[in-house]
Amino acid sequence: MRQKIDPQGYFSWAEESTGKVVWEYEEKYRRIGDTLDANPEILDLVDRDLRKLSRPSKRGRDATYTSEIILRVMIVHHLEGRSLRSTEVLLAHSIFLQSFVKLGNRPPLSYSFIDRCLNAIRPETWAKVNEVLTRCAHEQGRIEPSQIRVDTTVVESNIHYPTDSSLLWDSYRTLYRLLDQARSQVPGILPNRFHKRKVKKLHLYITRYITSRDKKRQRKVKKAEVKLIGQVERIHDIAKGFIEGIWNVPDVALYVIALEIKKYLSVIRIVIEVAKRVWIRAETVPASDRVFSLFEPHTELIKRGRHHKPIEFGHMIWLGQTRQKFITQYQVMETKIPDSQLSERIVDEHVAVFGEPPETLAADKGFRGNPDFMQALQERVKVVAIPRRLKDFADDAFVKLQHWRAGIEGSISFLKRTLGLSRCPYRGFKNFASHVGRGVFCHNLVNLATTSA
Repeated sequence: MRQKIDPQGYFSWAEESTGKVVWEYEEKYRRIGDTLDANPEILDLVDRDLRKLSRPSKRGRDATYTSEIILRVMIVHHLEGRSLRSTEVLLAHSIFLQSFVKLGNRPPLSYSFIDRCLNAIRPETWAKVNEVLTRCAHEQGRIEPSQIRVDTTVVESNIHYPTDSSLLWDSYRTLYRLLDQARSQVPGILPNRFHKRKVKKLHLYITRYITSRDKKRQRKVKKAEVKLIGQVERIHDIAKGFIEGIWNVPDVALYVIALEIKKYLSVIRIVIEVAKRVWIRAETVPASDRVFSLFEPHTELIKRGRHHKPIEFGHMIWLGQTRQKFITQYQVMETKIPDSQLSERIVDEHVAVFGEPPETLAADKGFRGNPDFMQALQERVKVVAIPRRLKDFADDAFVKLQHWRAGIEGSISFLKRTLGLSRCPYRGFKNFASHVGRGVFCHNLVNLATTSA
């Protein structure tokens, strides 16, 4: 059984630092620790999800690490911006951070266990944790929620740039790897021959020459495309037949392989059909009919009109922030919602937390909806600083609110550069949303730790 906190205190060997930079670094963590101690409800929420990682011991022993230690290690992992392995090494060598996480005489957490803990906490839990921290900051007078600024940004999935050829190659090599594992587990179960090197050459040939203007080369590329689709269809049918016939073989290892293959087959079928529509039928396939990763099928294609990055692959999120740079609300959109439809939802979220709508809402012109929508919004919010035309900037008060609104871009930059929200390294939409929630939570902890009460 995992304990929530450790009743046994440990002597800290961390010495007081005299250097200004080091003192500020340590003071930030001390204040974060004070904030966590002052809000035990945060630990209660995290502890409920972490309990499923431990089972009652037959000898009645408790788990090595308490929920409080795990929560603080997660915070260190995000704030330091390190990989999981580097976080393990950092904790092993930093006496101060060992004191912060209350490690005591325990060994540092392994990187694999930290990863399991990160994925164990649900996105709904992080949303509640952020709500608890927001209410606490409001009760203490640390934030003033009467004025909020909002914006959207994209957090990318951890995928390579998707092309039809690369997705077909991903499909082939993944099924080949799993079928080869099954064949090594039970020799003779798959008499089929595979041509992995030939298929890879087809993929590389298409990738290299698909933009060539030479007509002879284009004819060869077209033949290679048809061959590549045929090879992927062939291994797809072999994998499907393997799954259908595996239940007669009493081997648990084969069952595990079959379940993993089954997870990919529906996505691979979509990849094959899209490639046929594009390469054989010369159709224009909309993004809604596509998948952009075999391993992250939830990923969306997002166009925001940015010159240096016109297309992004991930999910859109919205953020709402007070004048104190405290993020009071966030939302990860599984399916992109236009900015013009978000204003009403943002006000509803604000009312749910603070009991009343904000007096001022500042956003960019993308949040302006149709006239009826804006009329309903202005009836709820006293000042709506969303530009419609250049003439709006003739008002000095409006200009000041727009200048203040632009400050949220700095917070978005901090989230991406320092807290790892530029790209999510975890698989699945659930873990994607949890990663964003942890980042926002750490941002707010730093905000409270670095601002005066």
